[in-house]
Amino acid sequence: MTFKHITSRDNPRFKQLKRLTEQARERRQSGQTLLDGVHLLETYISKFGEPELLLISEGESQQEVIDFIQRHQDIPSLMFPSLMFAELSPVASPSGVMALVDIPHLPVEPSAQFILLLEDIQDPGNLGSMMRSAVAAGVQAVYLSTGCTDAWSPKALRGGQGAQLLLPVVERADLSQLVRDFNGQVFATAMHGESLYQCDMRGATALLMGNEGTGISADLLQQAHQIIAIPMQSDLESLNVAAACAVCLFERVRQVAFS
Repeated sequence: MTFKHITSRDNPRFKQLKRLTEQARERRQSGQTLLDGVHLLETYISKFGEPELLLISEGESQQEVIDFIQRHQDIPSLMFPSLMFAELSPVASPSGVMALVDIPHLPVEPSAQFILLLEDIQDPGNLGSMMRSAVAAGVQAVYLSTGCTDAWSPKALRGGQGAQLLLPVVERADLSQLVRDFNGQVFATAMHGESLYQCDMRGATALLMGNEGTGISADLLQQAHQIIAIPMQSDLESLNVAAACAVCLFERVRQVAFS
């Protein structure tokens, strides 16, 4: 297998890849993003086929990465010095292999009975974690407001561990319209509300989660059918939004399983 070596930060290809790493606008305009690590790449390939390009760190010696590269020798590849590769990677300890891929758009089932609505989530790690929980809980679609961080940033993808590749993700969604049109109960989380464990979530359910600091906007909160809160056994003010999301999603799973 031969690689094209890129050793200059002035290389146009390196600059374009770095923009994809750093800029949501570049990802939207190109319809592409970077995936980091063998796990994400294998998930992508299993569902959507081979990526356009592999990016490889010079001197990479992890056996998992070597095996992956050998299995996919037909994919065009670029090799970068380790420091340049690290500039493209979203993690402190890069895996040694990334890929340039087209952002997939999975269709939403019109009759979806379990959806997650996210308003103005700012931290990509939180967003990725919430999507990971959504997949595990059987959520059928995730809708993001215009104020949410980019679902396809390398950090959000890393946090989701492939979740974005497994369920429909609708960005820049009109959450207010979705709440009005949903054919079931819309549960909105807040600091004060009815106990999550007193709510009946066995039917068609939309869970609405808000911004890490300010929560759900007043207008959306008023439109929800029920405002819920997670009872806590201490004076702690609140849970991290990703943790709270997981608790709520799996309470619905529990109720359906034992109904």
